[in-house]
Formats: sequence, C-alpha cells, structure tokens
Amino acid sequence: MEKLKIAGAWSGVLEIELQVWTVCMLREEVAKRANCGPESINLIWSGKRLKDDNPKLVELGIKNNGKILATRVCSDQGKSLKEEFMAEEERSTRLARVKAAAIALSKRHADGSLPVEDFNIELEDQSGQKVHLGSETDQRAVMMGLMLHANAKQLIKKENYKDALEVLSMGEEAFSLCNTKVIELVDNVPILQIDMVWCYFMLRDIRWLSEAGIRLAKAREGIERSHGKDASRVRILQSGRYPELALHLRLELLEGVVSFHSGQIEKSKKMLTSAHAKYLQVPDDALSFLLSMGYKERNSKRALRMSNQQIDLAIDFLDEEKAKKAKKQEEDIQRRNEIMEQKNYGVTPLKKAVDLSKLHMLVSIGFEKELAAEALRRSENDTQKALDDLTNPETNSAIQLDIESRKRKRQRQATESAIEELTSMGFDRSEVVAAVQTFGIKEQALNALLGTAERNPTAPDNNNNVNSIPSGSMSDHANLGSLSEESEGDAGGPSSANKEEDEQRDLEMEDELADDLRNGDAFSDYDIEVTKEGEAINEYLALLASAHKK
Repeated sequence: MEKLKIAGAWSGVLEIELQVWTVCMLREEVAKRANCGPESINLIWSGKRLKDDNPKLVELGIKNNGKILATRVCSDQGKSLKEEFMAEEERSTRLARVKAAAIALSKRHADGSLPVEDFNIELEDQSGQKVHLGSETDQRAVMMGLMLHANAKQLIKKENYKDALEVLSMGEEAFSLCNTKVIELVDNVPILQIDMVWCYFMLRDIRWLSEAGIRLAKAREGIERSHGKDASRVRILQSGRYPELALHLRLELLEGVVSFHSGQIEKSKKMLTSAHAKYLQVPDDALSFLLSMGYKERNSKRALRMSNQQIDLAIDFLDEEKAKKAKKQEEDIQRRNEIMEQKNYGVTPLKKAVDLSKLHMLVSIGFEKELAAEALRRSENDTQKALDDLTNPETNSAIQLDIESRKRKRQRQATESAIEELTSMGFDRSEVVAAVQTFGIKEQALNALLGTAERNPTAPDNNNNVNSIPSGSMSDHANLGSLSEESEGDAGGPSSANKEEDEQRDLEMEDELADDLRNGDAFSDYDIEVTKEGEAINEYLALLASAHKK
C-alpha cells in the first residue's frame, strides 16, 4: 500500500494501491470524506488538473507520499460555465447572421437585380421620394448601414445594449464604404454615433469615455452640417415642425455626461442645462384633446413631440402621416405587382430585371408587351438595341419562336409537377395523367380522381397514350405552376437560380431585417420617448450641484 497526502477540501492521508486506483476512484474517495458529490471535487497534482479518463495513478507519475490538492467547486459551476459559453457562441453566431443577411439584401436590392422577394428595398428621403445616392457601391453601403442601424434600434428598445453596440459598429463600417461627399449629405451617420454613445451610457462603462467624446464631436459636426445652424434647414424642410428636439436633447445630455466625467464641469453644466430646457413632457391636456378627436395615444404623443407641443402642428402632422401611410400602402401593392410581372419576363444575362418604364415606352409605340419585354431582356435593357431587334423581321421572328418554346416548356413542367403531386397522393399514375390531360386544371383533375368532377370543355381532347406528357396541351393556369418559378434557365428566368439562392439565404434573418425597415418610417430616428434622458439629466444636475457645494 502507498500513501497519498491530500490537502484542501479534505485534508488527510489515504492509503491506496497506485497500481490499481484510478483518478475516478480517488475523486470518489475524497468526495466521500468531504461529504459532497464527486462532481464537486477537482484534483490537482503538479499544477495539472486530473481528468477522469481512467488511467492508473501510477501511469500519471504519482508516487508514494505524493501530494494532491483537492478543491471544492459549486456543483453547478461547470454547467453554468458551459451554458455561458454556449450563450456567447449563440450570440456571436446571431450577430454574424445579421451582418451576412444585411450584405445579401443590400447586394440584391442595390444593383438592379430582380428581387427574389415580393418587395424591393429602395432609398427614400423624409418626404418619401425615391433617391439615388452616388454609385451602386454607395447605394449598397447606405442600404446596408440603414438596415443594420434599424436592427440595432430594435435591440436598444429591448435594452440589449451590448448586442446593439455590435450591430451599430457593423452599420458604421458599412457607411464608411460610401463616398464621403455622398454620406455627408444625410444625418444617418451622426445619429448612429449618438446611438452608440447612448449604449455606452446605458451600459455605464467608463472605459468608453474617451471614445464617446470623439464620437459626440463627430455627431455634432454632422448634425449641424445636415440640419443647418440652429436646425434652420430642418425647420424649413419640416414646415416649421421640430422633429429634431429629442435627438438634440440626447446629444446634449451625453455631451454633458462625458464632460462631467472628464472634469469639464462648466461645459457639463452648460450642456445639461440646455438639454433640460429641451426636456418637455407631453402635456396631459394636449394629449387628451387629440385623443378626443379619435387619434391613437402613441401617435398623438409622437405628433406632439415632433411639433414642440403645438396642437395645430400636431394635428397637421397626424393627418399628413395618415395620408403618407395610405399612399405608401398603395405604392407597395403596385411595386409587388410590378415585381411579379418582372419575374414573368425573367432576368437579363447580367441577372437584372426588365426595366418596366422602357417596356411601357415600347408598348406605347405599338409593340406587343411580351415580345418587347423579351427584346429588352436580351439587350440588357438597351432600348435602342431592343428596338433594332423588334424592327428586324429575322430577329423578331427568332424572339417569337423562343417565347413560344419557353411557354411550352413551362406548361410541360407545370403538367409534370401536377402529375407528380397527384401521384404522390396515392393515385395510379396512368389515371392521374389521363385526368390532368382531360381537365387541364389540377383541382379539377383531383376532383375527377375522387369521382366528383365534370369534364372541362375547354381542355384539349387528347386520347393518345395516357402515359405520355403532352407538350403545350395545358392552359397557362397559376395553380399548375408560377411563371416566376418555372422560367427557362437560358432566358435568365429565376427558376434554378432562385432555388439555389433560396438554399443559401438566411430567410429568417433577412425577414427580421426587412421587418425592422418595414416598421420604421422617416421619423423613426427622431422618435425618442426621452423618459430615461430626463432621469439622467436630473441625476447629473444633482451631481453637479453636490460638487459645487463641496
């Protein structure tokens, strides 16, 4: 028998056989003597933690009269560390997904490619007018920055300031890819800087103090450049309203906080006093008046904040926003219809959508719509080249033949799809083929197979071999196959390309980013409740007063 000297959670000498005992046996013995479970004991020898991989103690080099340190740990410590690690890994994965989805969306929607979704992301100014900022690279950078900023704002609302900071940093990186002269025209970057410092403040992390000061200086410079001196430019653009007040309040509060912690007491007092003067709670009487007129509480509070508590301006704001919302809904429906129409025409060799404005121009001078669309698709939306092809009898005929060929292929694919779907339900294949050929529509073919349908008089009378699949014998019916999904590959149609892209897309995260944009509007960046800001102003004014007394 050999002896081991144990110290720590239990102290004493154990007589054991080094040739027989394993780490697991030793741990159980020490745990029993320490009145705890084996999972609560760590064994350390020569600075190394012994693991339960069942080697004999002698194999580890442990000798007679060896010294073992036994430490006691919380039974949940290992579990909690693992959970913490997994949570951090999950967080990192999610942030990576956010960035990847923003890159993918901005790429698809900035370069004129045919959207794979039923919506299109476009840049607008505060009046809702479409804008084009700089080059395609600039457009993509701004789109990506705005998407990430919108997502970060949702995280801020949930008080998840740590993740919000990460996403804001991604947004800052995206905006940095844009031409400086282009990005200086808008206030999005200064607002992002303010939001980043707000996250620093809410996390109460003093390590960010010096960086916060630099960011706020850049934010003030950008705000003054885009809003004008004393917000004069905003006042003109917003017809005398005050949408920027809450944003300026937050900026001055943060400047006051940074100045206070930097020892600049006078500057801190100046900034905090100015912020306090802008801190106006929504008056109960004004809110009650708007509610009595039928406006919703949230919209009423927002309108009063945007209008510096002036009821007449608030009412105008509410009515204008209602009209803008209705117009936006109509435009969204129209755009969805346009996207579906563009999908029917397929994509150009460079994967762009057919330009509908150019298509309408060609149709207006007498060309058949489908023919004109195909000419534009082939010519990469070059109107003159498309016109030359349409007026050339030889190329015009070739285009028509190509269109008919693709139609037959789409119809054949739709027929095959219907047959496969009905066959998968358990019907005999020959009966399915006959029913589809006879009735022409999947639903009626299904009813026939169930014994409840009447023959479709418009369906072709085809009594040939029921196992054959006719080419061109089916009508173009939506239920048998969407043209946007079944366009021919060589026509640039989205069928195979979109299926491959869908497999690679992170649909969940892309939908989340799209929803963040959809739920926002031109005034989202300025719509700040300022309750927390008011509390912080009072807190730091009190600290200043206390410091002054000393």
